[in-house]
Amino acid sequence: MKKQYFLMVDTETCQSGKVVDFSAIICDKKGNIYHECAVIIDSQFCNEKDPMFFDPLAKPDDFWSIQSRQRREDNYKSFIKNGTRLLASVAAVNRWLDKANLKYSPILTAYNLAFDINSCALTGIDLTSFNKKFCLWDASFALLANDKKYRNFVLENHYFNAPTSNGNMTFQIKAETVGNFINGTKLKEPHTALEDLVYYEVPILKYIFSKKTIKWALTNESKYNWRLVQVNKCFKVK
Repeated sequence: MKKQYFLMVDTETCQSGKVVDFSAIICDKKGNIYHECAVIIDSQFCNEKDPMFFDPLAKPDDFWSIQSRQRREDNYKSFIKNGTRLLASVAAVNRWLDKANLKYSPILTAYNLAFDINSCALTGIDLTSFNKKFCLWDASFALLANDKKYRNFVLENHYFNAPTSNGNMTFQIKAETVGNFINGTKLKEPHTALEDLVYYEVPILKYIFSKKTIKWALTNESKYNWRLVQVNKCFKVK
């Protein structure tokens, strides 16, 4: 049987939604990595007309605050200086993707696939040639939302989202939380594309395929639904 490979993609974006930090990994279902791409898009980096994403409502010490934007840009500058990242054009990224597709014929996946496909499309990064794809977030939701061990992990570590203005509170199935569950850690996701892939999303893919088949991932119809992970419906007061 021909070996199946996966193209795992992650992005960090600017305020416009265009990609500034792009990473992609070619791996198999056991998490073995065969090839990787980790670049800063030259036209978007340190672009004052389109700065790195920040939340204008975030508190100054929050990760996504406008005050943290310079710190995050400086972090990327250090990556470029030490060779962890290369500055690259969109055309160079597309050439890498074309070669990866030709050599590996991979299945495309990302933790929030719709977001990454959209941000890449806005930037001109072409993912349209990858016909087979699935969302890691949807697969994680289908596998873990009703899993007793996962719910206990969430409860023990208080991995809950803040209540909405309507008073709805949900438990987390984001990459950081799922990755920590699988890795047995309590770490903060760095929100840099390559590191998020290697330390969180590759282990998630490996875990999913230790439980389910590739066919299941490609045909899974369960989409993330916040209504099904509401705390008051999923946890009981003892």
